[in-house]
Formats: sequence, structure tokens, C-alpha cells
Amino acid sequence: MDVDKMFKLPSLPASAGQKRKMPDAPTPEMLKKYKPAEAEPSPEPQPLPTNGKGKGKAATVEEDDDEYGNEADRDIYDGNEDDEGRFFGGGLNNEQQQILDIFDQAGDEEDGPTLDLPGLRRQLGKFERIVTKNAEMRGKFPDDPSKFINSESDLDEALKQFLPLTQNPPLYFPELVKSGVVALLTNLLSHENTDIAVDVVEVIRELTDEDVGAEVDDLEEEEDENEAGGSGKAYRTRLAMGEFIDESLNNSLLDLLVSNLSRLDEDEETDSQGVFQILGVFENLLSFMPPLSEQIVSETNLLPWLLKRIQKKEYESNKQYASEILAILLQDNRDIILKLGELDGMDTLLQALSQYRKKDPGDSEEIEYMENIFDVLCSVLSQPEMKKAFVDSEGVELMVLMMKEKLLAKTRAIKVLDYALQTEDGSEGCEKFVQALGLKTFFTAFMGKGEGKKKKLNATSSFEDEEHLLGILVSLFTNLGSDTPERIRLIAKFVESGYEKVDRLLEMREVAEGKLKGVEKDIIMERRVMESNKEEITEIEESEWYLRRMDAGLSSLQNADYILAWVCMEDDGAMTHARLLLSRKDQSFKNVIAVLTEFKDNVGDDEEEDEEPNVQKMILEQLIAFVEGLD
Repeated sequence: MDVDKMFKLPSLPASAGQKRKMPDAPTPEMLKKYKPAEAEPSPEPQPLPTNGKGKGKAATVEEDDDEYGNEADRDIYDGNEDDEGRFFGGGLNNEQQQILDIFDQAGDEEDGPTLDLPGLRRQLGKFERIVTKNAEMRGKFPDDPSKFINSESDLDEALKQFLPLTQNPPLYFPELVKSGVVALLTNLLSHENTDIAVDVVEVIRELTDEDVGAEVDDLEEEEDENEAGGSGKAYRTRLAMGEFIDESLNNSLLDLLVSNLSRLDEDEETDSQGVFQILGVFENLLSFMPPLSEQIVSETNLLPWLLKRIQKKEYESNKQYASEILAILLQDNRDIILKLGELDGMDTLLQALSQYRKKDPGDSEEIEYMENIFDVLCSVLSQPEMKKAFVDSEGVELMVLMMKEKLLAKTRAIKVLDYALQTEDGSEGCEKFVQALGLKTFFTAFMGKGEGKKKKLNATSSFEDEEHLLGILVSLFTNLGSDTPERIRLIAKFVESGYEKVDRLLEMREVAEGKLKGVEKDIIMERRVMESNKEEITEIEESEWYLRRMDAGLSSLQNADYILAWVCMEDDGAMTHARLLLSRKDQSFKNVIAVLTEFKDNVGDDEEEDEEPNVQKMILEQLIAFVEGLD
């Protein structure tokens, strides 16, 4: 995924990134406050000469032995000259320049030196006192906000002072944990004032951001690890972050975050930003500690909240962010997928997608939302139970309807069907697909008809789409029963129109072969180099090379030959036509046999001895035996 276009980041709080500002015309009392004790009094400014109309007369430069003119000019001269060799200074007299110097000095003092541990401890002690004072004032005057508003303002300012701690996590984070302030922070998530709770969320999000400590250069980090035995700054940063996150989790961080999701009113801009920040914390936690997804789903109500959130009709950034967190949670985790099934998650996902059957998303961000939901759907279809739920919820029919429209959802629907029809568990879906008149729509896409010339925003590549189309055909030939009406209709599609589907199949095969040749040349060169250097070629290298070939087109080539072998076995006319087309490319069925043999050899490698034999492997053996008899 393209990270840059993934989210629409919320606007920063009004106070973020702003320095304290002084009035344009400072009073004498303010000047005395910032004026250094040893500063000498400045002379009275000379009045500017006028031209009689109340306007200052332009100053002229008198020739003098002093290169820079009078004393006042030297005080404010900045050393810059214009193209004609003249200089104009800063346009300020001595007193005005001194005023700016005083404010500059005050600003420098305000920024202060880099925070050290004693300074941090003082800051944490002050923070604890502010929290205690706020709790006391709220306890004494619960019905009179005017009595505790000042302490609340102090608390807001104190929370913002935690943000700079990301500059040196190995130094600061352990002190946060040791001081017990982490417990104070998490407790403030239940503060009566939701603005304070949102401030705390912002602090936690910043302290757990994946970019914390990212200023360490890769080369510098490598040197640090070599010198310190794996204890470079990046390593120590992750260690410190892990300690901070563990302490936060021990203080019920997850429950408190989810409870805030429920109490914040997203109709209010501040609360909407708070929801966005909370989802950001969950993203940080899952990025830093992926196994945490199981604890989040089992111990909180985040999953039901996410499913409810994506059902809202209006599209905005929080809806997209919710879909993103949902996609992260459901990556290759059977327990979480089954939990989603218990919550009628399949119906929810299909309803969320149904709005794109007749219209495209409004912009690139809404496209990202739609793709997130499609990705979630593909993830959950990895489990047999969810394949059945997909069929029962009329998911096949919805995908067929989406395939008929020339919209962005069309190619994503093809991808979903590829996942839904795979393996023996997809047999019911295969039958439903043919019964829903999906073959006509499918072969329109297979033949590349009706696509037009326009390239839509975020459209998938044609090669990727072809991979999924071939995947669907592989599932149909594997799962549809012999001599069933559904299988007969499938074979008839390849026979009609002068075997044009066979022609198209061999075109796809040729494209996959062409893409594969370049990678195979590179692998041959790498193998020769290793052999010349007398390096051992292990199973690791062989597996890596095989996976590279699969990504480069071998997968499509195997599927195309698998389908071709089935078509030839089912119809003699198709077999004769395929033989002729192969011969025109100086090929024969021997090339098909070689591809299918390698396919078979790499199917079911991970099976245990006591498991049932792989059905696809058995089918491949029979297909190879049939094709061998054709030559």
C-alpha cells in the first residue's frame, strides 16, 4: 500500500507548533520583565525628518571615511548588499533593535537547554502536583467549573510538555515508567473532561509512534550495533518503547481507549479528532507488537466498534481509518476471523461494499477505504467457515453484479471470487457462481471486452487481473463435478465462437512466459556465480528462486497450462486447436507437461504423512498422464 495516500491526517490542534507571542506594541512593564539587568539605557531616538506632509523623507547615504556610515548604521548593518552596491540595514533604530534583541533572548531562554534527567524528574513531580490539584478542585467544586478551570488549563499545558520526550526515548522513557507517571497518564483517559482525555491520547500516540527514534541513520545504527554488541540507539529506543507500552497495557490502556471511542461524540470536531488519535494509538501498538491483536479482540470491544463504524453511510477520514485497523487486525488470524463471523461480520462487509455496485468512490481516500474492505473480505475468506458464510450471505451474487459494471469495484470483485472459490471448501461457491449466471460476465472480462481505453484512478494492472481470472477458472475446473450441468456449461464456453477462449488462454500463457524469461536469466546467472565461487546452493536459495519465478509469471503459466490440459481432456476439438496454436510458436504439449510436472512437484510439500493426499496433486498426476499420451 501507498502509505502517503492512505489517510487523511487530521488538522493539528490550534495550539500545536505555535510559540508564545507577545503583543505588537510592548508596554514598559513587559520590557522591564525581559530586559537584562546589565543592559545599558538606550539613547533617545532622533525624530525622522519629514517632507512637510507627515511622511518620512527618504534617507540618503553620505560619503564618509567610515565604510558603513554612522554608528547607528553599524549597529544594525547585516552585511547584505543589493545589486547596486548599496545597503539599507534593517530599517530599525537602536531602540527598536534592542527591543527585538530582548525578545530574542527571552525566546532562547524559553526554549531552554536540552532536558536532562534531573529536569525531567522536576517536570514529572510538577505534573503529579497538577493532577492532584485538579482532582482536589473538581472534588471540592464539582458543580462550579469556574473553581477548577484554572487547574484544568494547567493540566492541559503540563500534558503538552510530554511531547518533546520522543527526542531521546532511551533516556526519558525508563524514567516515566520508574516514576509511576504512566499510571497517572492512563488514569487521565477516564477524566471527566474529554478534552483532557484527548490530550492524553495525543501524548500516548506521539510516544508510541513508529518514527520515534527514526532519526538514527542506518549506517550509524549498524556501527553502534557492531561496537556495542547489538545495543545501538535504535535498539535501545525499541527497548524503551516496549517498556513504556508494557506499563501502559498493565494500567488498562486498551480498555480505556475503547471506552473513549464510545463516549466521544464525532459530531463535535474535537471529539472526532480524538477518535482519529485513538485509532492512531491502536495502529502504533499493532505495528510495534502485532501479536497484540488477539488480546485487543479478546479483551475489548474494539472489533464490534470497528464493524459498526464502517457501516456509517457518510464517508470521512475516521471511517477509512477504522477500515484500516480492521484490515490490520484480521491479517492471517483464524481466531479473530471466526470472532468476526460470530458478530455477523460477513454481512457487514458485504453491505459496506454494496454501495459501490453502481458508483465509484468519490476520491482517492475513499478508494483506499473500499480497497481496505475488499482486503478484509479476502482475508476472512481464507477460513472454510467464512466461505460458507459468504455464499449464505449472497456474496457470490453481489460480486457477479459488480463484475457487470465498468467501475473500480469490478476488478476487486474478481479478486474476491478468486479467494472465495479456492480449495474444496469453495465447491459450493463454484456451483453458486455458475447458477448466478456468472460465466457470461466472467468471460466478458476474460476476453478483455468492454474495458475501453480509459485508465481509472487506482486501477489494478491487467496482469494482476489476469492472474485472478485464471485462478477462478482453476477453481471451477477443480471443484465442479464431472458431468454436472455447471461443468458442461463451463466447457461449452471454451467450444463456442470457434474456440476463441482457447486462443485467449494461450495468449495469456505466452505473456506469462515472456515475463518469466527475464527473471529466469537472472537466476541462471546467480546460480553460475555461486557455483564458480564454490558456494553451497541450499534449499533456502532454491525456495527463494522459485518464489521469485512464481511472482514473475510462473504462477500464471502453471494455471494456464492446468486449464488448457482440462479443456483438452474434455473436448477433442479444443485439443486439436490448442496443438495447432502451440506448433505455430514452435512448441508442443511437451512444454505443457514440463510446466505441470514442476507444478505437481511443488504442491503439498508441507503435508504430514498421516494427512489425506492432496486432491490437486492427484488431479495434476492424471492431467500429466493424459497430456503425455497426446504426443
